[in-house]
Amino acid sequence: MSTPEKWLRDHPQVRTIRAAACDLNGVARGKRMPIGSALKTLTEGTKFPMSVLSLDIWGEDIEGSPLVFESGDRDGLLFPTERGFVPMPWLEAPTALLPIWMFHEDGRPYDGDPRQALAQISQRFKDKGLTPVVAVELEFFLIDDSGRHLQVPISPRSGKRRQAAEILSIRALDAFDQFFTDLYDACEAMDIPADSAISEAGWGQFEINLMHQADPLKAADDAWLFKQMVKGLARRHGFAASFMAKPYEDYAGSGMHAHFSVLDRDGVNIFDDGTERGTDTLRHAIQGCLSAMHDSALIFAPHLTSYDRLVPDAHAPTEICWAYENRTAAIRVPSGPPKSRRIEHRVAGGDVNPYLALTAMLGAALIGIEDARMPPAPITGSAYDNDTLASMPTDWASAIDAMDGSEIMARIFPQTLIDNYLMTKRQELRDMDELTRQEQVEIYLDTV
Repeated sequence: MSTPEKWLRDHPQVRTIRAAACDLNGVARGKRMPIGSALKTLTEGTKFPMSVLSLDIWGEDIEGSPLVFESGDRDGLLFPTERGFVPMPWLEAPTALLPIWMFHEDGRPYDGDPRQALAQISQRFKDKGLTPVVAVELEFFLIDDSGRHLQVPISPRSGKRRQAAEILSIRALDAFDQFFTDLYDACEAMDIPADSAISEAGWGQFEINLMHQADPLKAADDAWLFKQMVKGLARRHGFAASFMAKPYEDYAGSGMHAHFSVLDRDGVNIFDDGTERGTDTLRHAIQGCLSAMHDSALIFAPHLTSYDRLVPDAHAPTEICWAYENRTAAIRVPSGPPKSRRIEHRVAGGDVNPYLALTAMLGAALIGIEDARMPPAPITGSAYDNDTLASMPTDWASAIDAMDGSEIMARIFPQTLIDNYLMTKRQELRDMDELTRQEQVEIYLDTV
């Protein structure tokens, strides 16, 4: 296996490095470095303030946060993750990204780091002899944002702008053939396991599936890097790519659906009983996901405009329920061979932090397995027409309140992260209220 030092030797054209960690909003925060400093970071790490992982969506300090003035804005120590160097094909100059994550000076993981939260959940599975196998599906829009109003980009092939929803349209994919060719080349260079691409229901909306990984951290890394790459590559092609939950008010929004199964020590899927129904353990995990869904809404819908997506009849779940082979349910058990029996968690928007989203999903499933409680019966028909079901929070303020003081969230996330996240979201809620819809879209479009 190639070491980071060997990777640099094999890529002598790379002259600068970005060393970056993921903040609570999924934004890459870090430094630009010459090669010499990057080599030093491999062994000695680098420093920046702990507060940097808890900035608001504008990149501002959180007022009143104990991480800022109260603590003297002290540094955390950041070391490379096991990912090593990753090329950044969307930049003009040959450049590599070095993903890093945060620790205390004494070597303890920093509990406010989203990647550390997912690592803790992964370890709790390992302690039980279990391994989650995870795949994500990422939806995004290609957008011409050069004018006052957002619209579909002009196709480089036809020179035309087609404003239509084109579900599973090959023509829509081919209209941006060179972009998608470059995207798949970039995924290969970055070791992101991209699978099939489809066109979706919104104007200029597409989805790409990332193949399953028997390592939640690798799956989250792939999603985080993929979002950066797609946005950067789109700009090279003269338009924007956005993972906003719903940039167009009248069209369906973008999600980050996650599929997962769980293997035991022998590599056997613990959700498989040889039938379409699945095991009791499958239903225990489903109950865990349902139990946590209300209180974890702020993770799955982290921004003001996230709630525009979570409305009835818009291809996004609004009710807390599960079903077999039913895309109106929040939790879907897809059909297929019993050995592939898995859970599809459909709540998260495309604007989520992948580390936090997978932590919330897998942490809830683990709690369900530990508590061994059965869920209600699976629904049939449309969840939108079922008035007996409990609903998720329908606005940002309600989701913030739901997370605050939640017992089940405290069983999933470190308290430090919960506190930092709530302070961040309350500040954003206060400041977003002062902006117009257009100004809100402008800040979210490239950031999330």
